[in-house]
This record gives sequence, C-alpha cells and structure tokens, in this order.
Amino acid sequence: MSTESFPTDTPAPRTAPGTAPGPDRRAAGSSASEPRTGVWLVGARGSVATTAVAGCAAVVAGLHPPTGLATETRPFSQAGLVPLSSLVFGGHDTADCPLPKRAEALAEGGVLPHGMPTAVRAELEAADRAVRPGGPQPGDPRSTEELVDAFAADLTAFRAEHGLARVVVVNVASTEPAPTDGVLPASSLYAAAALRAGCPYANFTPSTGIQHPALAERARASGLPYAGRDGKTGQTLLRSVLGPMFRDRALAVRAWSGANLLGGGDGAALADPAAAAAKNAGKERVLADTLPAVPEGEVHIDDVPALGDWKTAWDHIAFDGFLGTRMVLQTTWQGCDSALAAPLVLDLARLLARAHEAGISGPLGELAFYFKDPDPVRGPKDGATAAPAGLAEQYQLLLGFARRLGAAA
Repeated sequence: MSTESFPTDTPAPRTAPGTAPGPDRRAAGSSASEPRTGVWLVGARGSVATTAVAGCAAVVAGLHPPTGLATETRPFSQAGLVPLSSLVFGGHDTADCPLPKRAEALAEGGVLPHGMPTAVRAELEAADRAVRPGGPQPGDPRSTEELVDAFAADLTAFRAEHGLARVVVVNVASTEPAPTDGVLPASSLYAAAALRAGCPYANFTPSTGIQHPALAERARASGLPYAGRDGKTGQTLLRSVLGPMFRDRALAVRAWSGANLLGGGDGAALADPAAAAAKNAGKERVLADTLPAVPEGEVHIDDVPALGDWKTAWDHIAFDGFLGTRMVLQTTWQGCDSALAAPLVLDLARLLARAHEAGISGPLGELAFYFKDPDPVRGPKDGATAAPAGLAEQYQLLLGFARRLGAAA
C-alpha cells in the first residue's frame, strides 16, 4: 500500500456537518436533545473498549462511583467537559464477538462486577451496533487511500447518524510492531482517517498511529488536537513516581530491572518480539528522562494465557545510599489492565473533545499524565519542550490545562 497519494489539504471541521458551532456542554440530567460527543474506539470489541463502554454506562446509571476518573474530581468541575451521560460509543474492529458477549466473558474473569453486563446490556448493544469492520485484513485489495477513505466515511456517518457535535478517536487496539517499510501500518490508517474526518485523536497504544512521518504535515495542518502514545496504567505509572523520588533524594540508582507477566489479547500480541520492543521503549524512557544516569537493566514481557486480563509487574531496583550503602527496593504490581485503562480512555475522550470545542489544536503535551510517550509541551510562542517525566509534575501540568479549558468556556 503506497502512501504517496495521501492528500494533506482536507480541512478539518470543528463541528459536524449541519451542526452550529458553540458549546456542547451540559450537566447530567439536562435535555437529551442537546449535542452529544462520539467516542470512536479502534479495537472496539477488545477488553479495554468493552470495559470503558460498560463502565461509563454503570457510572451514569449510578451503579458504581467514578473511581479512577480524574475528570470527575473537583479540579475538573469547571473545565466545561462533556458529561459522561452525553458520550456515544462506536468503533472499528476486526473481531466479530459482540460487546455484550465480551462483557460477559470479562465478568466471568472478574474484570467486570458480577451482573454488570446484564445491567448495562442496552448500552453495550447500542455501541456494538455502531462497530464497523476494521482492517486491513489479509488479502484486502484496497489501497492506502481507499482504506483511509472507508474508515473516514465510517466516522462521518457515525457523527451524522447520531447528530454528534464531534467524534474523538481513541486507539485501544493491540500493539503492532514498528513499521520498517514506509507503508502505513493499521494504526496509522485509522489516525489518517481521523484527520480526514476532522476528529481529535489519542493513541493509547505503543503503535505508530499519528506519529508516522507520512502524517506529520497533515496533522499540523488539520487544526485538530491530538495526544500521546501508549497509556500509562501500571508498571510505568509506578516508575514515574519512584524515579523522581530517587532523583530528588540524590540516591544513586545502579540497576533497574523489570518483568511483566500478562495474558489476554495484549499478552498474545506482545509475544511478538517486535511488538514487545515497541512496548518496552516507553517503559524505559521514563527512567532515561527522570534519572541523572540511565541504570543497568531492562524489562521482559512474558505471555501467560492463564492470567487472562490480569497482569503482574515486578521491579528490582538496586541503589546506593549515604556512604555508598547498597540497598534494594522491590515492587510487585498486580492489577487488571482493562480496569486501569478504561477510566483513562474516558478522561482522554472528554479532554480532547473539550479542547476541540475550545479551538485548541496540535499535540497536547499537557496530557502527559496519561502517557508513557507524551507529546512535547508547546510554549506561548510556539516553542516546545519535553514534557516532564514525573507523575506529580505531569499532574500539575494537567491541572493547568483544565484551568485553560475552563477559561475558554
């Protein structure tokens, strides 16, 4: 599939065709006739997407509190974010397992609470009806441009059918190897479609997505906000806290090694050494960006199918204290990746939708809080600096962005 004919001059609409520009924010419980926001999930029938759809419905219905949703905390109450009740879900996937059935499997594995798939079945069915075939599938004869056109058409049809003010595309598909032949990989096809359809975009995976060189000019000219690469949910989240601790206490880290045991679709995908390398790059980057010197050690990822959607991450940190005293810190993180990722996906969709509404465009380094590989932070005169690697600094950056969104109301 050649990328040479990919157009770069299509304007990106800030509102859906036929929708008047202006605020689409409303409080929960207000008129359902007001504009809503679409969330288009690439990998829409996977564990993360299913958990996000089911979890959003459960929170809106009052079945569960919004645990894990930073955007539901007090500092974001004046940011003008679209309410969870106004989100409409759809997506692309190559899988054919319906969302309700996928949710039942997640409940059996302890990922979703018992009884939730039944309680939110209507919402899961509605989202599943909006899922369109992804690709490219083996043997697909379509060119790059034809695939991008087809995916973009799905996005514009979804926006028109549901009368949406805007649609945010979030990639939550399985990790793919880094491209080596100049051809747009699947993740970049979806990113290109988002740009063509005028949709804000977030890449929650380590895959190339919008960062492919062939999309650089299109992204710059799109007038759209977009964010990051590779969601930060577990081991790297902890590293972004511990790294600054060692740095600020002037403790010399000699070695930092890690291991990941995980199952499910992510474990199967990361059994590919090339995909695992793409994943590990983000895990190691936070240490290189935080510590005065890069310590010895690396991260290993092992596929353990019996773990299902659960994972165990172990870190062994060797460091020197005062007078060269040698010490060790070991951490073990056991969690459910889908439950950790889903609230972040919802946060990102709401923040990007509000940024789009406010006329903010380009890469949003202010959302570094959510990513292993965040975008640079742009200054007031278009200069850019690397986003901070420490979680506390990233949170302060995010709070500043929330205030900026609120001021644009």
